[in-house]
Amino acid sequence: MKTSNSLSQSHKILFLNTLAFTVCFACWTLNGVLVTFLVDNGIFHWSVVQVGWLLGIPILTGSIMRLPVGMLTDKFGGKYVFSTLLLLCSIPLFLLPLANSFFLFAVLSFLFGMVGTSFAVGIGYTSIWYPKEWQGRALGIFGMGNAGAAITTFLAPSLLNHFSIDDPQNGWKILPIIYGCALVAIGLAFLLFAKNKKIETQAKTVSQMLKSLKSARVWRFGAYYFLVFGCFVAYSQWLLPNFMNVYQTSLVMGGLFATMFSLPSGVIRAFGGYLSDKFGARKVMYWVLSSSVVLSTLLMIPKMEITTTGPGVLATKKGAITMVSEDHVKIGETDFPIAKKVEKTTENSIFPTRTSWQQVVVTPHQEVKKKELVAKGITHIQFDANMWVYLVLVILIGISWGIGKAAVYKHIPEYFPTEVGVVGGMVGMIGGLGGFFGPIIFSYLLTSTGVWSSSWIFILLFSVICLVWMHLTITKIMNEKQPILSRVIDRH
Repeated sequence: MKTSNSLSQSHKILFLNTLAFTVCFACWTLNGVLVTFLVDNGIFHWSVVQVGWLLGIPILTGSIMRLPVGMLTDKFGGKYVFSTLLLLCSIPLFLLPLANSFFLFAVLSFLFGMVGTSFAVGIGYTSIWYPKEWQGRALGIFGMGNAGAAITTFLAPSLLNHFSIDDPQNGWKILPIIYGCALVAIGLAFLLFAKNKKIETQAKTVSQMLKSLKSARVWRFGAYYFLVFGCFVAYSQWLLPNFMNVYQTSLVMGGLFATMFSLPSGVIRAFGGYLSDKFGARKVMYWVLSSSVVLSTLLMIPKMEITTTGPGVLATKKGAITMVSEDHVKIGETDFPIAKKVEKTTENSIFPTRTSWQQVVVTPHQEVKKKELVAKGITHIQFDANMWVYLVLVILIGISWGIGKAAVYKHIPEYFPTEVGVVGGMVGMIGGLGGFFGPIIFSYLLTSTGVWSSSWIFILLFSVICLVWMHLTITKIMNEKQPILSRVIDRH
């Protein structure tokens, strides 16, 4: 009965943690929709690079502050840290409607981006309430709060359009106020209904708490999390302008497609925890990283049109041109058929389409030699990067990353039971930096190449690096500890 009562209290805390994290994540990714709307409607005239910075700045704050906030959670307990975080972050959201410049918008984005540290708080606060055999499931369920990004991409575009009907210039200002009110409501709920609990250990100095960060495992997991979480956050914001520019979708439709990426990725995290418990984090991460390589390779192929030289028509004899038309050329009495250009009606096909024709390069009465070019060949290859195929691939890579997020965090409470906040905060910080650098890197790649799919080339390269690093680590373990291989490998 005691265990049942204890788990009942734990489940209550898990519910509050997950709810708070979901709302925080929705606020954290707000700029992905809001900034896109402001630029698309001409309210602010920010460049592609400035947009990239505004998408990344909140993610930066929520990333670099995860470590100190995680340490505060270990020291003071999650109830007070979480409630304080929620209430303080509502203030810059209430002030955001006053922003009238890029600088002021960036500063307020930097401040409300602190909601991103909620992950470090929730990881430490959740793990302390559950026994070892519940850790994978509990942390996986908590991680489903990532789906908060889907709330923003799904609801925010419709709300912005609705608020802007009567006041196109200022209607958007209602949205951040709503988000601020949500933070206040959850913060007060935490103060009223949550119960505080912290790790019961001897007081540690900051240097002692940071000692665990010397482990190479922390940084390796951080690299994985940079990919599966950081890039997930980056694309939760980047996909909306991507769909609008490449496939000319509306703001609402683009938001719906972005939701179809972020929602499954967030929800499936709990299943990722189950898979990690059953098969081991190593096997799960091998699958995740390999699938990321394959899917990013397919996604990096852009919409493109290629015009190249095709099969032409050569004179078979010497003589004078006696007739020239669109589909025929005569040399003396010899007729040479010319392939005319035919417009293809197929649009947005799954596979590349090819069209070939020939263009006459001679004139009547012109003398030509044998083997001289009469009509040059032209081949036009078009690849539409079918929107529905692209969407399916995006959903699949999001699901893969969602499973990977749970796998990365599976062993933190096991290896660092008294430093969950610190280690979880550091891994989360490294991962969160992916969400910061991602939109900025993507914007610079877009500006330099002019190709939206260039961001997937970065994902491919980083996925390969993580996969190779993991393989080399496992190979090293196999060579050094072969007698106890199975037990050691599953723990890494």
